Amino acid sequence: MLMPKKDRTAIYEYLFTEGVMVAEKNFFPVNHPKVNVPNLYVIKALQSLNSRGYVTERFAWQHYYWYLTNEGIQYLREYLHLPPEIVPATLKKPTKPEARKKPEASTKPEEAAPSDREQYRRAPESDKKGEAGAGSYEFKGGFGRGKKPAQ
Repeated sequence: MLMPKKDRTAIYEYLFTEGVMVAEKNFFPVNHPKVNVPNLYVIKALQSLNSRGYVTERFAWQHYYWYLTNEGIQYLREYLHLPPEIVPATLKKPTKPEARKKPEASTKPEEAAPSDREQYRRAPESDKKGEAGAGSYEFKGGFGRGKKPAQ
């Protein structure tokens, strides 16, 4: 597709700096949210790169997703006249943030009154059984299958 060279260069520069690109499947004259060119130009330029094997394309939920390949990085470096030291953001190692200091183990003051829930669980004269699960129920007669055999 014929498009102005400045638009194609803007698309290629953004693709090279990020390493990935997303575009909604909308061919009407709406500008792309990240690059100030029509969305149709973005789709067609990257469709061309995809046919040459410079990007891989995924399509899901009415959005195109393009990922730059190693051959694409080399091609864009030559097209944009960039030195080999500059790499896309997807190839850069993320910097680790400083490790947070863990709060001290005693976050709850010991003098504080226990909550009602803790008092209920620790009540010694509780008539409720702490056990639950299979076998903890006792059936008291019934009809049909629930009736105990006569002894």
